[in-house]
Amino acid sequence: MNGMSENGLPCIDLLEATPAILRDLMGGLDDEDVRWKPAPDRFSIGEVLAHLSHSEGHCYAARLDLFLAGGDQRLEPDDAAAHAELYARADPEDAFDHFEDQRATNLETLGNLTAEDLKRTAVHATVGRVTLGEMLHEWALHDLGHIRQVAELVRARKYLPGAGPFASFYNLKP
Repeated sequence: MNGMSENGLPCIDLLEATPAILRDLMGGLDDEDVRWKPAPDRFSIGEVLAHLSHSEGHCYAARLDLFLAGGDQRLEPDDAAAHAELYARADPEDAFDHFEDQRATNLETLGNLTAEDLKRTAVHATVGRVTLGEMLHEWALHDLGHIRQVAELVRARKYLPGAGPFASFYNLKP
């Protein structure tokens, strides 16, 4: 397994699966669960969804467009902490719907890429010259990190309280 999809492009399968994975993880949660914060400085599931929605358009779609425009365009870093207030105010279901819509649009663009496109470069403000293929792997890393984060929040909120004495076996840090 090398992170390549059946069409030879890295990470597309994971990017396509992410919305369904998140929906499955959140099955049975109510609004209170989705807005629960394990600590003041940690995101709730709702805030994670708002972040994913924001990042999908303002970071990944924008970067994809810049790569495809060519000419070593400049990519700006995405700072989730800078948008924390926006995420806290967002409606979780609206944010997730928006994320799913944007992801579908991005997947259409990704589906038209060729292996040659993966060699296109841009210049990231922090890390320097990167290829589109490297950005696709970073995009998958980003998704997996938030899938893990949501899974930990679900574990802590939905399953740990009902585990009775077994809860002492777990040291969750959602």
